Amino acid sequence: MSTPPVTAPAWATATPYAAALSTGRGPLFLRRTDGWLLPLEVERWCARADAVDRAVLDRCEGTVLDVGCGPGRLVAELAARGRAVLGIDISEAAVDQTVRRGGQALRRSVFEPLPGERRWGTVLLMDGNVGIGGDPRALLDRVAGLLRPGGLLIAETAPVDVDERAQVQVVDLTGTGNGADDPFPWARLGTRALLRYAQGWDEAGQWTAGGRRFAALRSRSASSSAEPPKRTAVISSQRARNTSAGNPVPDR
Repeated sequence: MSTPPVTAPAWATATPYAAALSTGRGPLFLRRTDGWLLPLEVERWCARADAVDRAVLDRCEGTVLDVGCGPGRLVAELAARGRAVLGIDISEAAVDQTVRRGGQALRRSVFEPLPGERRWGTVLLMDGNVGIGGDPRALLDRVAGLLRPGGLLIAETAPVDVDERAQVQVVDLTGTGNGADDPFPWARLGTRALLRYAQGWDEAGQWTAGGRRFAALRSRSASSSAEPPKRTAVISSQRARNTSAGNPVPDR
């Protein structure tokens, strides 16, 4: 198993990101060390789930963990449907907004201990979050450890065929004084690249909608001693505003 990458404290405390979430507006970018800019879709993230999002959520199975939930549009949509869902994000501003929308969220890195490990039905890696940590294989290994045997990963991939790892910064170029933060590792993956890294997974589909690309993978891991995918209490027992980055919230 790959060594988990160091989490990105720069993203967790990124002033430009928190400021953009507070207003619901960009422009905001990830900037590589060579100066190349990747626009971040702040307005879409802060809006309600759109038709493309809702079609993705229709595919979710069982309890859902949204990794890098941002301001919580997907968590809120699933909660409104009566689904058992939890968002995690290392940004306090993102977690606060998710909670205000009526979702449940924890301030936590995917590489830290989490509630319900090996019992989640679906893990979401939307909005480019396959790039978290800059090490796709380590991230996929970690997600496999979160899912129940045969669980589903739904990932949004880059709209082009790319396999890139880089140091990036969150930057605001509007001159508002929010500036930029320290670099952290990130990756950009197209669907082909994601499938190359997905050893130990079965492909469960790929599709394009609204100019966005997605892939679904199913974990092959199974263990006769694994607990069955039960316990919605994994989520219902969470304190919605628990944003501690320390120990995981215990199950009932």
